[in-house]
Amino acid sequence: MLHPLRETVRQAVKTLVERQFGIVLPDVAVEFPPNATLGDLATPVAFEVAKRRKAITGEKHAPRDIAQALADGLRTVLPDFERIEVAGAGYINLFLNRAETLLRALNAPPGVHAPRFRGKVIVEHTSVNPNKAAHIGHLRNAVLGDALVRLLRATGETVEVHNYIDDTGVQVADVVVGFVHIEGRSLGEVAAIDGKFDDYCWDLYARVGAWYAEDESRMRWRAGTLHAIERHEGELAALGAHIATRIVHCHLATMERLGIRYDVLPCESAILRLDFWAEAFERLKAAGAIVYEAEGRRAGCWVMRAEQEATTADDEHDADKILVRSNGTVNYTGKDIAYHLWKLGILERDFHYRAFHRYADGHTVWMGTAAEADDASAPPTFGRGAAYLNVIDVGQSYAQEFVRRGVMSLAPDALRDAVAASAHVAYEKVALTPASCLELGFVLSEADRQRPFISMSGRKGLGVKADDLLDRLESKALAHVQAHQPTLPEAEQRAIAHKIAVAAVRYFLLKFARTTLIAFDFADAMAEQGETGVYLLYSLVRVAGIRRKLREAGLDCPNPAAVLAGNHTQLEAWLRDEGKTANEFWTLIGLVLRYDTVLVEASETLEPSVVAKYAFQLAQAFSGFYNRHNIRHEPDDVRRAFLLALVSLVESRLRAALDVLGIDAPERM
Repeated sequence: MLHPLRETVRQAVKTLVERQFGIVLPDVAVEFPPNATLGDLATPVAFEVAKRRKAITGEKHAPRDIAQALADGLRTVLPDFERIEVAGAGYINLFLNRAETLLRALNAPPGVHAPRFRGKVIVEHTSVNPNKAAHIGHLRNAVLGDALVRLLRATGETVEVHNYIDDTGVQVADVVVGFVHIEGRSLGEVAAIDGKFDDYCWDLYARVGAWYAEDESRMRWRAGTLHAIERHEGELAALGAHIATRIVHCHLATMERLGIRYDVLPCESAILRLDFWAEAFERLKAAGAIVYEAEGRRAGCWVMRAEQEATTADDEHDADKILVRSNGTVNYTGKDIAYHLWKLGILERDFHYRAFHRYADGHTVWMGTAAEADDASAPPTFGRGAAYLNVIDVGQSYAQEFVRRGVMSLAPDALRDAVAASAHVAYEKVALTPASCLELGFVLSEADRQRPFISMSGRKGLGVKADDLLDRLESKALAHVQAHQPTLPEAEQRAIAHKIAVAAVRYFLLKFARTTLIAFDFADAMAEQGETGVYLLYSLVRVAGIRRKLREAGLDCPNPAAVLAGNHTQLEAWLRDEGKTANEFWTLIGLVLRYDTVLVEASETLEPSVVAKYAFQLAQAFSGFYNRHNIRHEPDDVRRAFLLALVSLVESRLRAALDVLGIDAPERM
């Protein structure tokens, strides 16, 4: 609710500054004062105006005098504010009409319609190599990407969700090598493997890494398999396709446990077979964006030169700049350029689509393939976005910059703004605390036990599978629920435990800024106090408890706003009183009113952690309110309605914030 008011103040100040002082400001700072006694919004603009006037006239101008002139003008154009005052050396403090603001807030839905992209935004996230089970590092990508999708939709954006399937990469080739050369299995024998196929491949992938290490000459099998997969030739390619398809189904099931879904799964194999890359390659050559290296360490390669080309022989990013290797295979950067050209509609090509998976509620996940679908389902129109956002770990930042440069080199003038608006949403990796490693059964040396975190390696098989992590969290949560809610049916207990586990892992992965390296810890994630998802759930469980007890006592008030509107004098008295209680009430209300500004800040910075921090602050403030006011025992009906109105406000914004974070609260815990 404060976002449009803040923008109205910003524009009014800019207009008055230009009218009264002849100064055009590019922007105006409109801030939230540190406490309610200093107003609801404030601006230090007078100091900037004084500085600019001195630069123009050479004379000093008192910021307080400028602020007073602006405040006089603002009072005539900002009717939502009861008082506009000048404070200190030149701050302008604006005070809302508290009673009217509260009544409007009670009838206003949470959120804000403030889209900043000019059309559909394509968000690509998860994109786990389809060669083994997903691990906790993949969960940070998926949870972050899903929260970003929810955040953008909450601000009015149209979002299309992609999960890119790298079904022609070396990771898939390695698992094929493992089945063929270590286990001696045929395609039919692999298809007959029962149980969790992604777990089986997890172990096999680690064995392949050790097998290569024993004899480096065995790497030739990887190269040959990779060629076969890229060319879609023979049983090796068929085995690779089978592995990738089965693993993707496993990944979808894992992510669904966390409420994460996708719209389309574009396959890398289709980018090759449908000539996305072939067209992009020819256009990149024609535009001079890539060059052929005839000699040196990159002889025989097609390369996109860096703006400042490194001259050392051990350039760590050499592989990112090579789009086509000397053996003729294209690397992931080249295929990514073709994929992103398609995302923005720059390539006049499209995938074939087949319905890959349908959820119980009817939502369909489509797969973008090279083969024409044999069903009659009509897929939606994918691609042709106004911008794309790629959630990819920070280690790929250099490669992603080459992708952006490649796309920009071929973008027509009409789409250059779309490329500029697109972004690589980088994030740091996830490690484990030593305590978590020990809980999972890893053997640690004494030196490892003293480290702040233990890094993971999928190739070495060191890490925690996403499903195993969720199983362990749900088991811990179930023990808690059974101890505190022993009379509930087991199915309900398990449903509650699932919500607790999801809240624990999602909040832990989202509360840190994206580029912060984090070490997952079971005890921290499941703590009932502190900055945790479990703590946030308790706030809404308390709200449910308040309503339940009021109903049982016959004191339920389904429409507190109507009660307060009919008792305006009392409402104003409770909110205008200069005492401690009134400021407590208004501080809580003010925090609630900031929800839409939090959404806008989070969407502009692409930082869901902003919403996570806000949710925690709101839960903390509500906890203090809950401990100080016993609503059920309040004897005055109108004041009880007032207190319940504050509860309703907190509930609506906290639920909305948790929905952005992908967290659903149970009624009991």
